[in-house]
Amino acid sequence: MRPVRALFARFVPIAFTPIAFATLALLVTAAPLSAQATDAAFIKANYAKHIFKIPMRDGVKLHTIVYVPRDAAADRTYPMVMERTCYSIAPYGATEYPGQLGPNRFMMRDKYIMVYQDVRGRFMSEGKWTNVRPIIDNAQGPAQVDEATDTYDTIEWLLKNVPHNNGRVGQWGISYPGFFTTAGILSRHPALKAASPQAPVTDFYFEDFHHNGALTQGYFYTYPVFGYDSPTGPTSQPWFFSKMVQEGLPADYDFQLRLGALKHTTERYYKDNYFWQELVAHPNYDDHWKARAIAPHLSDVKTAVMTVGGWYDAEDLYGPLKVYKTIEQKNPGIYNTLVMGPFRHGGWAAQNVVHTLHGDIWFGDSLETRFQRDIEAPFFQHFLKGLGDGATGLPEAYMFDTGKKEWVRFAKWPADHAQWTALTFQAGGKLALDAAPDTGSDAYVSDPAKPVPGRCAGPSIEGFTMYQYMSDDQRCFSTRPDVLTYETEPLAADVTLGGEIKITLKVATSGTDADFVVKLVDVYPATEKDHAYMPHKNIHLAGYQQMVRSEIMRARWREGFETPKPMVAGQVTEVPFVLQDVLHTFKQGHRIMIQVQSSMFPVFDRNPQQFVPNIFRADDKDFVKATQTIYRNSSVRVQVLGAELRP
Repeated sequence: MRPVRALFARFVPIAFTPIAFATLALLVTAAPLSAQATDAAFIKANYAKHIFKIPMRDGVKLHTIVYVPRDAAADRTYPMVMERTCYSIAPYGATEYPGQLGPNRFMMRDKYIMVYQDVRGRFMSEGKWTNVRPIIDNAQGPAQVDEATDTYDTIEWLLKNVPHNNGRVGQWGISYPGFFTTAGILSRHPALKAASPQAPVTDFYFEDFHHNGALTQGYFYTYPVFGYDSPTGPTSQPWFFSKMVQEGLPADYDFQLRLGALKHTTERYYKDNYFWQELVAHPNYDDHWKARAIAPHLSDVKTAVMTVGGWYDAEDLYGPLKVYKTIEQKNPGIYNTLVMGPFRHGGWAAQNVVHTLHGDIWFGDSLETRFQRDIEAPFFQHFLKGLGDGATGLPEAYMFDTGKKEWVRFAKWPADHAQWTALTFQAGGKLALDAAPDTGSDAYVSDPAKPVPGRCAGPSIEGFTMYQYMSDDQRCFSTRPDVLTYETEPLAADVTLGGEIKITLKVATSGTDADFVVKLVDVYPATEKDHAYMPHKNIHLAGYQQMVRSEIMRARWREGFETPKPMVAGQVTEVPFVLQDVLHTFKQGHRIMIQVQSSMFPVFDRNPQQFVPNIFRADDKDFVKATQTIYRNSSVRVQVLGAELRP
């Protein structure tokens, strides 16, 4: 799900509601005014704007804006680079120009024919909007349309009607536009030579609005954007602003807790929101969600692909890893690469960043600019303007080590030479590498009336969605009685985790349902010095507990997400799940920590802890305390890259 930055970045001034204005201020990546002015002047001087209504095979017309280099001619042709979006392609006026074109400033100045399109049913385009419209394999006839057929029809029309194109097309998009880019790959149009799905929406049941089926309650403010249609048909204005909730921030924990069970959110705010109602009606991974998962369709890929993501993406971390791995598995031998940097959602697209930070952690300088200049621009240049033979000089996997704070090149991801190792729970809150498991257990009381917060300081929901919690300091949680903490001794040498993380918790509960959150944490030594760009004067890195990765698992789906199954009180039960991949070096003198808890609020919704068929319809009285027991012979398996194994 793309932040509102993409939605409003090109809008002319409009009447913002307070929440919408706060959202825009938070999410628009602000460049210095001088840079903005220089880019805007360059665009107006070097690009001509054209507006088209492009007919699809079923007769629906999609609003499309094309910016063509003014020096394009029969002897100077340009490739096309396209973004298809549900977030508006404003400015819409014939003489109005945006302040930025294309994926980045380097490509804008190198000149491409830049194409922007409102997808079916959004803003100025005709048709009916459907969230993550299901892909139709082998679509036949004019009535069978999806985002792949719309992409095909658009490319076909552009090739025939936009003069001085060189016959090659590239596509890119971040978040929801990343989904449209993945769908574009499935158009299999022969002119689509390069595609870059970036933080692509891939499966709403495992990212964005859910994590392993648990509701991402931190998305509370987003539903109006996706759950109401324009009452007047095609429009240049965001019709959903009037529906946006205007209360609850920054006191998100207290506000969301006082709302009570999710049924009150339905009754008070989203009774008429069709997207919210879809979530309520489909709590399990049924055909509704399976039809909207795009990864199973990623075979017979003809396009060169560079998938991009951020290690601290609180919205779509699942997507880029899933898209890359699926294409790799189903399409051996094609050009398929992955880039993962130390960024929040879409952060790699930010302009003019000098110091690259996520929360309190500084990762280096101008990493965003380096990605755009040295990775993204060369990828498109090679396939759209160059030889296109795949000899880009770029690695298969260009991955940022968030502990060593450096880029690492891999021949594939995960690396073939990554070795599986176990982190084992020990008595006394100790954690060991590759040691025999302990036979004991530890327990805590989980109280839905006092859930573990998502962050130690500040709101989890920041304006519109969540950002900072992905690398936050966990010190306030490691001493809570409802959080179990296991940590190693200070490491005698660097330990690099590089790859997948597989969890199998062995648990028992006094209730009949439970959530389990597992966090992987890097504990800094007491001698750690602050870096020069600390954003908060009252937070210091000495003893900092940096979250490296976390995930929630709702135990009702331990045997499959299609059918929930109650737990049996007091019975030892295995709960398997995965944490998303990491590349992180725990440095000598640091400690590796694992935290286990049963809530992370309001990032995720609360579990009543007694089984109900549909938590969206649970009553307040259904929420009860429960004792959760974690057995130390649980399994935490990680992939390790030894010093001699790093490429």
